[in-house]
Amino acid sequence: MVTTVAVGVDGSATAAEAVKMAAEVARRFEAELVLLSAYNRPLESSQQREVVARTEARLRQEGVRCRTLAEEGNPSEVLVRLAKQCGADILVVGNKGMQRRELGSIPNSVTHTAECSVLVIKTT
Repeated sequence: MVTTVAVGVDGSATAAEAVKMAAEVARRFEAELVLLSAYNRPLESSQQREVVARTEARLRQEGVRCRTLAEEGNPSEVLVRLAKQCGADILVVGNKGMQRRELGSIPNSVTHTAECSVLVIKTT
């Protein structure tokens, strides 16, 4: 059973597509959606918080039960750590950076290190 779906959010078009899919999965399973955000610098943090807050507000208006977790650090490491922390059954990420049938560094690293199932959304 799927009770928690996590998704990486960074304001990119790729992440927006991942959020759409994650929200659909959460709706179908009546699961909680956890928005995960990773940042490297304080300025990035405030920009990320704004993007994530808007995303969370929109999803709540659409009836999705959701919350946010954010942490400073390497994006792939943060996504994996926060997915584990929230007990995610599925972690959804975009394939940003996918080239020649090889995943970009973040989705590639996440798929190899996450302790839960990973759904990579093809956006490119």
